[in-house]
Amino acid sequence: MASGVTNYQCPDCTGPLKFSSETGKLECEYCGNSYEVSVIEQLYADKEQAAAEVKPINWGADEAGTQWSAEEAAGLRAYSCPSCGAEIICDATTAATSCVYCGNPTVVPGQLGGNLKPDYVIPFKVNAEAAKTALKAYYKGKLFLPKTFASGNKIEELKGVYVPFWLFDGKADAQVRFSATIVNKYRSGNYDVTETKHYRVLRNGKLSFEKIPVDGSTKMPDAHMDAIEPFNYRELEPFSTAYLPGYLADKYDVDAQESCERADRRIRTSTVDALAETMTGYTSYTVEHSDIDLEMGKVSYALLPVWMVNTRWQGKLFTFAMNGQTGKLIGDLPISKGKMWAWFGGIFAALFAVFRFVVFR
Repeated sequence: MASGVTNYQCPDCTGPLKFSSETGKLECEYCGNSYEVSVIEQLYADKEQAAAEVKPINWGADEAGTQWSAEEAAGLRAYSCPSCGAEIICDATTAATSCVYCGNPTVVPGQLGGNLKPDYVIPFKVNAEAAKTALKAYYKGKLFLPKTFASGNKIEELKGVYVPFWLFDGKADAQVRFSATIVNKYRSGNYDVTETKHYRVLRNGKLSFEKIPVDGSTKMPDAHMDAIEPFNYRELEPFSTAYLPGYLADKYDVDAQESCERADRRIRTSTVDALAETMTGYTSYTVEHSDIDLEMGKVSYALLPVWMVNTRWQGKLFTFAMNGQTGKLIGDLPISKGKMWAWFGGIFAALFAVFRFVVFR
C-alpha cells in the first residue's frame, strides 16, 4: 500500500473502501462491490501520474489587448473608488457619481492611465428604460422588500457597465475512462431482484473551443456573472470608444496571464463533460481517469455589457445584475423584518379571530 495515509473511494459509487481481513479485498459498504488491493492501487497511481503530468500551457496571453493611443486616452476619464478600490473608465461626457460595485457615493476623477485597450466589445442591446422596467418587475410582489430599497431613487441608480473578460481559444485531444453501471430490477417468484452490471468505458475525441470566458474583475461577483451568461459572442465588434458614451467600463485587475490557469480548468472540465454526454444507456457512471492534451490558441480581451445597481441595507451589500445583451437578470434582495413580522402578525390575528368565532359562538 502507499506509504502515506490514503482514503480510497469506490470507483463505482465513490463511497469509502475498507479492507476486509476475511476476503483480503477492499470492500464498499454502500454498493457492496469489492476490489483487489492491486487494482485500486493501480487506479490511484494512474490518477497521481495524470495529475503530475498536467502542466499549464502557454497561451501567449501577452498578445491580448493593445495599448491606448494618446488621442483615445485624452478623450477618456478614470474614476477610482476609495472604498473598494474599483477603477472605472468612461468618455469625457459621462460623469460617475457613485461606485457601481459598492455604492460608495464618492469617486475620485482622474486621467486614464495604464492597462490595455480591449480587442472587442459587445454593445449594449438592452437600453436603460428596459433595464429599469425589468428591475421594477423584479421587485414587484416581494412582500418583505424594504420600502426604501425599492424606491424610485434606487432604480434610477442603475448603471450600464462594460465588464472586462479574457476570451481563450484552444483545442483539446482527450481520452477519458469511465466506470459505469446498468441496473435492472425485476421480480422472480416471491423476490424483487436488482441486477447490477459493471462496465469500464473508454471515450476519446478532439474538441475545439472558441472564446472560453474568464472574468478579469475581482469586484464583479462570479456567481452573478455565471447566472446572467451566456453572451452571444457572434455579436462581438472590434473595440471603439464610440461604444462608451453613456456607459462605464471596469478596468481589469486580473490580467490575462493570471487567468490562464482558470481557462485550463474550464476547458478540461468542459472536455470531460462533452465526452460524458455520450454515456447514454447507463444507469450511472463516474470518471476514473482523464488524459487531456491542450493546444493553445488566441487570447482576446473583450468588454461585455451588464446593467448593475448595488445598494447597502443594514450594513450588507445587495447586487442586481442584468445581461445588457440578452436581458437575463439576477438579483439579491434584503428582507424587512418589520414587514415580515407585521405580515405574520396579521395572519396570526386573522387565525385567532376565526378560532374565537368557532370556540365561543
